[in-house]
Amino acid sequence: MIERMANGHAPASAAESLLRLYDERVEIEGFQKAVPRWCAGCGDNAVLAALQRLLRDEGLRPEKTVFVSGIGCSSRLPHYMNTYGFHGIHGRALPVAEGVRLARPDLHVFVNTGDGDCFSIGAAHWIHAIRYNMKMVVMVHDNQIYGLTKKQASPTSPANTVSNTTPRGSRLEAMNPLTVTLGVQNVSFVAQAADWIPEVLYDIVQAAFHHDGLAFVRIIQRCPEWMPSLLDPWLHDPGRVQLLHHENALSISPSLKMLYRNTLEHDPSDIHRAREVASSIDPLPIGILYHDPSVPRHDQILRENVVHSAESVRRLLDAEFDKFAVGARAGSA
Repeated sequence: MIERMANGHAPASAAESLLRLYDERVEIEGFQKAVPRWCAGCGDNAVLAALQRLLRDEGLRPEKTVFVSGIGCSSRLPHYMNTYGFHGIHGRALPVAEGVRLARPDLHVFVNTGDGDCFSIGAAHWIHAIRYNMKMVVMVHDNQIYGLTKKQASPTSPANTVSNTTPRGSRLEAMNPLTVTLGVQNVSFVAQAADWIPEVLYDIVQAAFHHDGLAFVRIIQRCPEWMPSLLDPWLHDPGRVQLLHHENALSISPSLKMLYRNTLEHDPSDIHRAREVASSIDPLPIGILYHDPSVPRHDQILRENVVHSAESVRRLLDAEFDKFAVGARAGSA
């Protein structure tokens, strides 16, 4: 006899409960965890909001999503996402994320890192991650200063930046991470966003998520604490921001065109033109600069030669267990 619940329906089986769990839509609140401790007006807040909206709109499951970060203000983001997260050490977010991608290809992998974390101590990992082209979304929160450690010059700090490490002003011109990334063999997706244009920021992150490879997204963001007026020229003069659009990339809404009239039709399949556009600082290009979904992925190449049959797994486990086998001592009863 089937037991009836108080509402008159039969209790769901384990399989039905599991299917129902996956059918249920997770709202933005389901991805929120803890109260962000970033400064008011920090661009990290805009990135967090875009990501939580993306996870909701794409119907992702918290238990199937992982955020990996290094060290810095931006790298606190996994603490505020109700998903799996790995808060790593300085500059090492990308190799950790690559390990996750290889071990758990079923997970959606996101990386949040900063300009100091990625382009300084993590520079070698950044270059090789682009070359490996494993499927993940890499977002560099670039506020052009070390924020968490209280204002040291980073590789993207403009020349003459006065900081705790450059009290007389930085001597070198800032690194352009877009042109560097576009110069790496096997690059497949490069975009640039700005935290104060949330509509385009979301569209770029969404396109990056759907890219079948490593999507590199540089996010120009404000730091109200240590660089409060750095981006004012671009904030106060929309004409100094150039929005990129193309039928194979992003479209610009009519309302956005009314504010940002400086637009450029740019074909993201043209890497030579992408490098030219990326070299501009004023006007600041915002959009998808390059996209080539045909670039091979290192994680797929490795997986082609790996066999995960039940027999192979058993053999590997037995080999490991044999290393720690406990046998009877000679002469014992």
